[in-house]
Amino acid sequence: MTSQTLWEARKYEETFGKAIQKEERPDFHLSPRVGWMNDPNGFSWHDGKYHMFYQYHPYDSHWGPMHWGHAVSEDLLHWEYLPAALAPDEIYDRDGCFSGSALTLPDGRQLLMYTGVVKERQADGSCQEVQTQCLAVGDGTDYVKYEKNPVLDETDLPEGCSRYDFRDPKMWREKDGSYRCIIGNRPGDGSGQILLFTSPDGFAWHYKKVLAENRNRFGKMWECPDFFPLDGKWVLITSPQDMLPAGFEFHNGNGTLCLIGDYDTETEDFREEASRSIDYGIDFYAPQTILTPDGRRVMIGWMQNWDTCNHRRIQEEAWFGQMSLPRELSIKNGRLYQKPIRELEEMRRGRIAYEGVTVSGMTKLEGIEGRRVDMELTVRPMEGCDLYRKFSVRIAQNEQYHTSLSFRPAESVLKIDRKFSGSRKAIIHQRRSKVNHKDGELKLRMILDRFSVEVFVNDGEQVLSAVLYTEQEAKGISFIADGTVNLDVVKYDLI
Repeated sequence: MTSQTLWEARKYEETFGKAIQKEERPDFHLSPRVGWMNDPNGFSWHDGKYHMFYQYHPYDSHWGPMHWGHAVSEDLLHWEYLPAALAPDEIYDRDGCFSGSALTLPDGRQLLMYTGVVKERQADGSCQEVQTQCLAVGDGTDYVKYEKNPVLDETDLPEGCSRYDFRDPKMWREKDGSYRCIIGNRPGDGSGQILLFTSPDGFAWHYKKVLAENRNRFGKMWECPDFFPLDGKWVLITSPQDMLPAGFEFHNGNGTLCLIGDYDTETEDFREEASRSIDYGIDFYAPQTILTPDGRRVMIGWMQNWDTCNHRRIQEEAWFGQMSLPRELSIKNGRLYQKPIRELEEMRRGRIAYEGVTVSGMTKLEGIEGRRVDMELTVRPMEGCDLYRKFSVRIAQNEQYHTSLSFRPAESVLKIDRKFSGSRKAIIHQRRSKVNHKDGELKLRMILDRFSVEVFVNDGEQVLSAVLYTEQEAKGISFIADGTVNLDVVKYDLI
């Protein structure tokens, strides 16, 4: 039986989702059916389709009581909305169905694991959110919450662990048929940690051990963990809150962290070897990954940032929030590489290419414009000239607006800057990243989709993501050099 709360959410999203025109949304990035979207949830392959659930408040384009929105896709680029999957309608999740994961059970049913939230009044009059782990089982469209929920609560936590910061379970199934899940938590030192739990059947869960400890190195609480093997290593990704910057490597506030290391499957010990940011732009958080049927590890994140949620097209818009481009992951030279999912290339139309263009001052090239674009650039110094001081590309440009990506080779710094993109708010509008280059030669691939840009540096060595709410008529692209640059450009429209 569908609860009244879920029925109302489904009726509302069906009615008001229809009012949003296709042209008012991103074309190939998932946005909410209506209202608010944040973290990806339950990213999975089930019954011949990719499923993406998401943190969802259908009734408003601002954060509210969390539901699970739901969409399916065959290529991770074109999405079909399904009815909302979960609503906060039980005693143990009445204040929100927070983030979690999904997998397919041996009997063909789909299992969802999520964090249930209940607000608890404290002695000083404040409220704290008690967080527990809950299950729901369904057929890929409709889900029934487990009668023994919650399956993990404060009684399952080691001594000193917070019951208020205990969230975002990510499950997987082992080769022997047993199950594992990792959950973000806060120990007594106020830092973050990732806890490992085991289950024989996916329903009865038990605490196993601390998989990874923050020890106040990377921010505070660690949210939205994921853990997987990749190219002979193991990767732990998580989203720390309240980060301090470390040079160019970690930005202030809510960030993303990738830990690469070795994992002993017998002792279930993870040993870190390297740590880096996942995305060096402005908008990227809470990523989840999936292993595709053909064996690729693909990641999608929330292309937004908790510190920039006031950056909007208009305050009372019908939808807010979108997911990143799906990214194929690999490890090279001890670091995480991300490339746009290869299915995107099937959307390319109208190839326009220029080779060896001399840029000094501002240059525009015929046919190079648009807001749904896949553009590859190779920038290098002009032979016989001094090393250029700065190279910039401006996108989403007209007489009034633009967003710029600029590179200073002497400092090895790449900067994304959207302060002239039409924002009326003094929020985060630029990020700088240290990048590798060879004597001023740099490769960039820029993907634009109406309300965003994602920049892939050196074939995926780094990525910078940013949302853009510039009016769609601003579609100019120009190139600017302080000094002289030799430039190759290949541009496609994405249809």
